[in-house]
Amino acid sequence: MKEEPLKHIKTINREGFQEDLISWFEKEQRDLPWRKDQDPYKVWVSEIMLQQTRVDTVIPYFNRFIEKFPTIEALASAPEDDVLKAWEGLGYYSRVRNLQTAAKEVHEKYEGIVPDSPKEISSLKGVGPYTAGAILSIAYGKPEPAVDGNVMRVFSRILSIWLDIAKPSSRKVFEEAVRNLISHENPSYFNQALMELGALICTPTSPSCLLCPVREHCQAFEEGVQTELPIKSKKKAARKLNMAAAVLLTEDDRVVIHKRPGEGLLANLWEFPNFEVGTSSSGRKQLLEHIEEEYRAPCSLKTGVVTRIQHIFTHIVWDIEVYVGSIDSASLVDGDLVAVTKEEMEQYAFPVSHQKIWKEAGEGIL
Repeated sequence: MKEEPLKHIKTINREGFQEDLISWFEKEQRDLPWRKDQDPYKVWVSEIMLQQTRVDTVIPYFNRFIEKFPTIEALASAPEDDVLKAWEGLGYYSRVRNLQTAAKEVHEKYEGIVPDSPKEISSLKGVGPYTAGAILSIAYGKPEPAVDGNVMRVFSRILSIWLDIAKPSSRKVFEEAVRNLISHENPSYFNQALMELGALICTPTSPSCLLCPVREHCQAFEEGVQTELPIKSKKKAARKLNMAAAVLLTEDDRVVIHKRPGEGLLANLWEFPNFEVGTSSSGRKQLLEHIEEEYRAPCSLKTGVVTRIQHIFTHIVWDIEVYVGSIDSASLVDGDLVAVTKEEMEQYAFPVSHQKIWKEAGEGIL
């Protein structure tokens, strides 16, 4: 007979668990800018930024973003290039494009007020079950689960749940667990406390069980298996792509860049001309051929690789050889390639890999 994954939920002291967890959070919570108030817009922005990004990295981005776009209306009406520039360096740019699309809908359909019903908020672009639950519980005080990797790790240990948290089907079990145990009096602090506990105490490796405020409620600690949980299958190895990129200068020392397509990876960001190249022949030669073929813009490249950049995405690794060279501005006629001054470069949003290219290969040649 298959074991019930939530069998231990029947024996846990719900009120004691809630009280111990929330009391700890009230004393120990970090001073984070999005906790200054319960503005749904700020909670929303912070939760989108925090996806796959560390808190320390997010804080300065959050402060600058809210200063630049203090309201939903400000974000909804901003040019996309300005929004991408404010996000530059955070990565996973589809997050902010979806955020702006959803902000426009909230502005037009809900008079600028983030909806407080699960159905309406979940219909917004980029708002999945976790983000919806976080906004509804933290900003609106609704007892909705907000289950991410942190929460699944905590509950896998508290309730000794031996399910693979990498499988989408497991999320429903953990959402059910949170619904069973969430405080209806203070769901905001309950969910934030779970997130904080996962970040500070119940960490992926070497959890600090002796400092844990809910240790006496933890089944894994009682059984001595806290380091064996959660169960998480490994991701597939990322696919490697060999790339070559060119930092090209015109005769009047302007830098040549182009805009990526509006769909797909790093959509609408700016970058230096670059292409995938094979390993069987010179990357420099292939790059020259690609630029000629793609842009009808002959250029010259200096011999030798100036620098090598590696950038890791979730499923892809870019290994980029970087060259420098020159190009005749008269050949930039179709608009795909744009020549800008060094000062104007500051106005354009570049992915991290191309920021590195500019820093290591571009700035020194002007």
